[in-house]
Amino acid sequence: MRTILYLTDLYYEAKGRKYYEEDLYITSKLKSHFNLLIGHPHQAISNLDKADLIVFRNTGSVLGYQKYFQNFVREIGLKNILTFNSFDGKADILGKQYLIDLTNQGYPVIPTVANLNEIALFGDKYNHYIVKLKNGADSIGMEVLTHQELIVSNPQGKLIQPLIDFEYEVSFYYLNREFQYALYAPDKSKRWELVEYTPTTNDLIFAKKFVEWNNIKHGITRVDACRLADHSLLLVELEDLNPFLSIELLPDKMRESFINNFITALKNIV
Repeated sequence: MRTILYLTDLYYEAKGRKYYEEDLYITSKLKSHFNLLIGHPHQAISNLDKADLIVFRNTGSVLGYQKYFQNFVREIGLKNILTFNSFDGKADILGKQYLIDLTNQGYPVIPTVANLNEIALFGDKYNHYIVKLKNGADSIGMEVLTHQELIVSNPQGKLIQPLIDFEYEVSFYYLNREFQYALYAPDKSKRWELVEYTPTTNDLIFAKKFVEWNNIKHGITRVDACRLADHSLLLVELEDLNPFLSIELLPDKMRESFINNFITALKNIV
């Protein structure tokens, strides 16, 4: 039986989410198929030689241990250790620069710039702007500013986006580039109060183009988008490091199907 080192922070507190419940559930399903070791992400490097595969799950934001995480990724590469997700993504695993890149490449994403002198790209219809850290997560360091406040603050080394008026947020979940399920938040003020969503063909075309762009070797990707009044979608975030899955909200058969697919994907790696 192959050994998995399952990295998670069971004590990480995130608004609207209980990471520990999700990971306790997932590990309860994995233990029948793998020799399972559960470890804290801050102690990962010392345990790299104890497993055939490292599963990087709900570890919370790496912002608080950025240097250690970078050392961890470097060791993974030097020792050619298998990880799930694979650390070859171009999205959140590298910070938020990809939002600028996708904007410049013409993808349907919330328009994002890095300099105050570029906000003309947004046009003149916005009264408020969002400023984010380039390596932020879980809304850490995020500010909502008026145009005047933005001019005065003149943020440096951060992301600037217009505050978009949208109908709701929806997330599409992919496993190794294959669509698994979708959830959405009917009340846009309650991001993590999600219910099942049945995507249209156009929805899946939208989401798949970001999965294809990212091109990770293997892993779980969550494509977060917002629905505009004209029914179009814009990308909010492409989570390719440790996406929260909200699997406790899925119908039993859908949850069981995802877990079985996840187990199969892990077995196929090792």
